[in-house]
Amino acid sequence: MNTVAEKKPRLTTSAMIASIAAEGQRVQAAPFGKALVEYAADRPEIVGLTADLAKYTDLHLFQKAYPERFFQMGMAEQLLMAAAGGMAKEGLVPFATTYAVFATRRAYDFIHQVIAEENLNVKICCALPGLTTGYGPSHQATEDLAMMRAIPGLTIVDPCDALDLEQAVPQIAAHQGPVYMRLARGNVPLVLDEYDYKFELGKAKEIRDGNDVLIISSGFMTMRALEVAKALEADNVSVGVLHCPTIKPFDEATVVEQVSKKNRLVVVAENHSVIGGLGEIVATTLMRHRVQPAGFQMAGLPDAFLDAGALPTLHDRYGISCEVLSRRIREWLK
Repeated sequence: MNTVAEKKPRLTTSAMIASIAAEGQRVQAAPFGKALVEYAADRPEIVGLTADLAKYTDLHLFQKAYPERFFQMGMAEQLLMAAAGGMAKEGLVPFATTYAVFATRRAYDFIHQVIAEENLNVKICCALPGLTTGYGPSHQATEDLAMMRAIPGLTIVDPCDALDLEQAVPQIAAHQGPVYMRLARGNVPLVLDEYDYKFELGKAKEIRDGNDVLIISSGFMTMRALEVAKALEADNVSVGVLHCPTIKPFDEATVVEQVSKKNRLVVVAENHSVIGGLGEIVATTLMRHRVQPAGFQMAGLPDAFLDAGALPTLHDRYGISCEVLSRRIREWLK
């Protein structure tokens, strides 16, 4: 059931905001947890594990539905990944949840050696990716994609909204091999249902066409890109949006096709450091295929430890809010 985000004042203080939903925006509650419960109904091999964060990754819904298939590992992320790997060796399909910073920074070696090297069927689903929390560098996973991209054989997914998430769950479950998926939890914005969109693992999708600018994006920055496209219509600027929910393996063919078909400014928008993320993937792809757009810019997070504070304030500060990104694109078009 879709609802509307509660109205809240725009904060400029250090108060923390956990939701990325704008005032009055349509949202869907716990799409990951609900989709996993539905998918696992007639698949007893699906199990859920977490490191003391069931409520904060929406895995508590799975715990309630299938208590005998739920495993609380405590605040021990390395143990979480090792146990998930062991279960996968026995034929189970573990969904392991925690925060992105804890999976990548604390348990990287266990994901690399225990899970990925043996190509085990573990699905790692991590909340608070990039700048989706105001709690500062200890909780802001601004480099998770760069780290995980370096692991051979690991599929990486960065969904945009509730629809993307609920459609991604059965596909990553059916995929043979390890997966790292960025996770939005709680009241998740719902935007892609307005665009006849369907998630397809490994594929980039054109959400809207445009003649002047092409925004290539992933995660919630695709939602921002669509907001920017509407905002720039007032300036008679036509903006296309290409959503890349699968970071690895990357859909180079679609990106090359989209950039080649029109002479446009290309802007890569990502909720991740400009080091090692989507921007560098797109730039490398275009160079390899000898495709030169009218211009190329990266709108990502800086190579820095970010501040703590309210998310609207931080998104403005680091250039990924609709207002600031729209202004930046206007400047780039001059």
